[in-house]
Amino acid sequence: MDVLSSLLDLSALGIGAGTLVMFGLLVFLLLTGMPLALVTLLVALLFALGWFGPMAVPLITSRVYSFVSSFVFVSVPMFVLMAAILDRSGIARDLFDAMKLVAGRVRGGVAVQTIFVAVILAAMSGIIGGEIVLLGLVALPQMLRQGYDRRLAIGVVCAGGSLGTMVPPSIVLIIYGLTANVSVGELFTAAFVPGFMLASFYVAYVLFRSYTDPTVAPPPMTERMDMAEQMKLLRGLILPILVVVFVLGSIYGGIASVTEASAVGVAGVILSTILRREFTFRMLVDAAMHTLTTVGMIVWIGIGASALVGVYNLMGGIDFISSLITGVSENPTTIILTMMLILFVLGMFLDWVGIALLTMPIFVPVIRELGLDPIWFGVLFAMNMQVSFLTPPFGPAAFYLKSVTPPDITLGEIFRSLVPFICLQVLAVGLLVAFPQIAVY
Repeated sequence: MDVLSSLLDLSALGIGAGTLVMFGLLVFLLLTGMPLALVTLLVALLFALGWFGPMAVPLITSRVYSFVSSFVFVSVPMFVLMAAILDRSGIARDLFDAMKLVAGRVRGGVAVQTIFVAVILAAMSGIIGGEIVLLGLVALPQMLRQGYDRRLAIGVVCAGGSLGTMVPPSIVLIIYGLTANVSVGELFTAAFVPGFMLASFYVAYVLFRSYTDPTVAPPPMTERMDMAEQMKLLRGLILPILVVVFVLGSIYGGIASVTEASAVGVAGVILSTILRREFTFRMLVDAAMHTLTTVGMIVWIGIGASALVGVYNLMGGIDFISSLITGVSENPTTIILTMMLILFVLGMFLDWVGIALLTMPIFVPVIRELGLDPIWFGVLFAMNMQVSFLTPPFGPAAFYLKSVTPPDITLGEIFRSLVPFICLQVLAVGLLVAFPQIAVY
């Protein structure tokens, strides 16, 4: 070990050159196809040995332990389990059918009800992958069958399904809260209005397109449903709304912490499947295995990113990057826009978990130093990650949808369909920067 550290001897580079070498090594290893978690762990280990010697290695383990031992982190597998059970039940399908009562009388009603369903599903679980797949299976075929413009239908499913990033209980906000050491409950409160603001932008865009171009969407439903059918559809709304009320109501009402509310949500979804006579032990096992896979990925990325940031902090790198960012301008707004640009570029290539854990330990101290609210910045970060879910070349929303679309819908067409919705997301980011009161009202 001593021989290896003496061969590396990276400390002679200085922090500027060391930062370039670290970043170059990260990019090179990622381009080889290695998982992000392994790349960050390997680079952290190499720089710990090369900069400080073997005695620095235990510092990595202590940094990792502080990340994985956080009580709030327990809520992540709970919300993932909620989403996994929802994926395997008929709750989302019945919820989509029930939304005909709300959006069936307007042109473009199926697209509008898709966005409404996306908001409710986001408020139930805070996960985007399963939500996009669900809407791709339930809503997209119906819109295509009714003659909706393909690009509008594709964009609505991808953009609406990504609302789990913003609408509480968002796992993106939970990870940000853990990284930035701020209250997750306050983040949820701050994200409530911006999340619904973004959803309303989508609805407004759908209605504008539908009423200005009759070929984009079919005319509204004219036949009246009898009372018995309306009551049947209403039953599909009751259980999802109750779960949302219990989860978010317990958090906003101060009755339960985020972690406790996540357990309430899991219990509510399981009870819903029992009442609907859909619950089986096999379904629970499948959901649990999916949860283990997803959370395992998040934990390993968190371990690698925590180790890398810890080593880089010891090198003096965080102070170095902070001085670079604050040296861009004396105007706080310019600094915020620079951070947003960095996050936007990173979002085109990296997973949001890695972005949060790698950048927030650097950005949040700068935000505090500027006298700005880290809660507001957390909402800005979540909104920026909304954009990253849709932007090429690695926008995950497009790949989630592609997995369930007909073969004639290509990835290129999906990405082209997302351009108007990306513009709406950028508009929402701009409004949040210009008017922080939207989040910190």
